[in-house]
Amino acid sequence: MTPAESTTTVDRPTLHLARWTVTSGSNAQSRGAVVIEAGDHHWRASAEGNGAVDALFKAVDGALAAVLDGHPRLVGYDVHALGENSEAEGLVIVAVQPPAGAEGERAQGLYNGRARSTNIIAASIEAYVEALNAMLAEAHWAGAAEEAGKGRGRAAEHHGRRAELDKDADDSLPWVG
Repeated sequence: MTPAESTTTVDRPTLHLARWTVTSGSNAQSRGAVVIEAGDHHWRASAEGNGAVDALFKAVDGALAAVLDGHPRLVGYDVHALGENSEAEGLVIVAVQPPAGAEGERAQGLYNGRARSTNIIAASIEAYVEALNAMLAEAHWAGAAEEAGKGRGRAAEHHGRRAELDKDADDSLPWVG
């Protein structure tokens, strides 16, 4: 592979955030759950966090741990109001770097995602997934989702405080409540 090829993007199924849910409150631990799809593959996970956005980001990390061989590093998170009233849209910009354990070309890069919505939580999770799509679009990440899909019969690995991938969970995400 030439250096020019290593930085080009490739055409492959992108991650699609099929569903998400989150519960959060002043006297309760926040919990988030996601279902992510790419081509014929789908991943789901739930996680706890120190707020709604943190819980959802951790759930995405847990769902995609096998795809990314670890958890991406969140290095930027910005929210900007695009208007003056409470119904104005917010713009969320997320920046991620590859997982700390990544090697070779997969260990390099800064990837951004942007989303806007009147719901900052929705814009946050959409921007995060967009940033991950930008990373996975690099030629050196080719086949990551397919390789992770081959291992679907294995038990999920525990990754510290991040969520475990629950491949056999009920699709209705029943734990919310």
